[in-house]
Amino acid sequence: MLSPLVSLGIERFYPNPLRVSPAIFASIFGMCLGTSMYVSKMDENNWNGIVWVFLNIILAVGDRLLQRLMLAKDQYPVDISIPGLTLLNNFLGVLPLCVAVWWTDELHKIPATVASLSGLSAVWVVASCIVGVGISYCGIWAQSLISATSFMVLVNVNKFAIILLEVFVMRIKKPHPLQVAGAIVAILAGVAYGRAREAIQKQFQEQTFEHSKNPEETTRLLESHKKP
Repeated sequence: MLSPLVSLGIERFYPNPLRVSPAIFASIFGMCLGTSMYVSKMDENNWNGIVWVFLNIILAVGDRLLQRLMLAKDQYPVDISIPGLTLLNNFLGVLPLCVAVWWTDELHKIPATVASLSGLSAVWVVASCIVGVGISYCGIWAQSLISATSFMVLVNVNKFAIILLEVFVMRIKKPHPLQVAGAIVAILAGVAYGRAREAIQKQFQEQTFEHSKNPEETTRLLESHKKP
């Protein structure tokens, strides 16, 4: 939940900066509160990966900020299609993966692993590749429509929704009641963020419409929103 705060601060310096309101900060605080409630009852062994968590935050925020900057029409868009970006995104990901395969000495295991796959197992592998491409395509598409901060909020709230699904539907987890409450708080805060973002956008559109008959006033309004 630190990721939306980081992206929020950086997006304020974009060509078309992210507009904020007290409700936005309140909703992000609510998500942080829910997350704190959840992690307060986590097993101490789970904290061994905290370094990787922060590394993931840095990489994920950087990825979303760059995508937002280069995909949004009101920022610095690049002249490339979404399928082209999907191909480029996945191809570049293969390069460090190849280095990791070589570093962990797993390269020689590939022929034996492929040979051991049954027909059904191969189907699941291919299906996972198709789903992965779909997730990548939809992610890039969504990033072109919403801010990086909103995307990070969407991703984080989705994770807590999955936790509740595992608890109440799949019944594969038995978390502490405080963790369940924290997940619910985080999801509700995410919904509040969406409502706050919608209110800001509606207000800006109404102001633009009111001043549409006065080009100079409209220009002044747009410039005021571009100032960090």
